[in-house]
Amino acid sequence: MLCKCCINVILSLSLGIIKDGIMKKIIFICALFVGIFATAQDTKPTTEKLDNGLTKVTYYHANGVVAQEGTFLNNKRHGEWISYNEQGTKTAKAEYNQNLKTGKWFFWSGETLSEVDYSNNAIASVNTWVNKSAVASNKP
Repeated sequence: MLCKCCINVILSLSLGIIKDGIMKKIIFICALFVGIFATAQDTKPTTEKLDNGLTKVTYYHANGVVAQEGTFLNNKRHGEWISYNEQGTKTAKAEYNQNLKTGKWFFWSGETLSEVDYSNNAIASVNTWVNKSAVASNKP
């Protein structure tokens, strides 16, 4: 289905209202929008009821790769939650207790690992490590 903008451009073109140079730009923009909407995926989250009363939920990036997975209890985040980037690499690991941030959270970014400790839903401490060199090497 064409957007209203594209329909107006086609009508203006057929009536000779828009000049050729502007028309090329408008057609390019309309084609770009059509391409974006045509390739967009409907990536609805999946849910699974577990035996322990929790509901496991998995969210997806537009490319279909898992974005985040975790569990709910009584419609509140509860337990471990893991986040991934669009390439599927783990970027964060978190812990919730009835929607409150708790325990140790880990964030990975390139060679950096950050640990955030939560207590009473507030940050208690933050530690960051950078892997600048290998701990062990198999080369002489």
